[in-house]
Amino acid sequence: MSASIVSRLPFRPTHGVIPGFGITLGITLAWTALIVLIPLAGLFLKSATLGWDAFINTIQSPRVLASLRLSFGTAFAAAVVNAVFGLLVAWVLVRYEFPGRRAVDALVDIPFALPTAIAGIALTALWAENGWLGAPLAALGIKVAFTPLGIVMALVFIGLPFVVRTVQPVLQDFHKEFEEAAESLGATRWQVFSRVIWPSLMPATITGFALALARGLGEYGSVIFIAGNLPGISEIAPLLVVIKLEEFAYAEATAIAVALLVASFLLLLLINSVQHWAERREKGA
Repeated sequence: MSASIVSRLPFRPTHGVIPGFGITLGITLAWTALIVLIPLAGLFLKSATLGWDAFINTIQSPRVLASLRLSFGTAFAAAVVNAVFGLLVAWVLVRYEFPGRRAVDALVDIPFALPTAIAGIALTALWAENGWLGAPLAALGIKVAFTPLGIVMALVFIGLPFVVRTVQPVLQDFHKEFEEAAESLGATRWQVFSRVIWPSLMPATITGFALALARGLGEYGSVIFIAGNLPGISEIAPLLVVIKLEEFAYAEATAIAVALLVASFLLLLLINSVQHWAERREKGA
């Protein structure tokens, strides 16, 4: 194509500094299909062998509904707790210098590296009725281990790093000049936080909340030790899937997994929509 023809085109072809968009896009789509889409498609196909009526009856059974409510309820409650205290921990680690700050910062990542079974055993020993924290609470009539409250405590332990590590970089990059300008104009500390700092932190906090929620919905190892696994009381949906597999009820197990997957996807889609709204709101401000 000659230079004169290119100059008359309504657009001109452009090239990135590093070429290869086509091949990298193809690899991305192929890898995503291989790792994500094909296994999920197999899950749906296996559950389809039940038939629609049997699928609905499996999902609507009292035991399955109770496990789904427990999984979503405890995961949501733990994610809310982590969103609040994770933001607080990130704030302290970024804004203050104190002895042992690096050690505290490293401890935040312990749930990432610790095997979930070990975490479950440690939490059970801590919160059991004869444990260090469980015994004083049991004396007050508060039982943690082998109850939904114990599941929440396990999910709080597992999910905290997701919020801290999501909010921390945003807080580190925040320009303190904005705070100083607001204070010079007479804003109170609460006004500085709510109107200057929080709009920048809100998208990251929502992202951390979503990650903690997603991890909580799929958590298994750290929960089964402290939950007690009582049907209708402290039996989570992932455990029920494993129980169905051990009973060789593969189609029923995949049906429960599909219900958990679809509900999780819709919930995370809603959270991501809120996150995008928060980002657009911040840019518009």
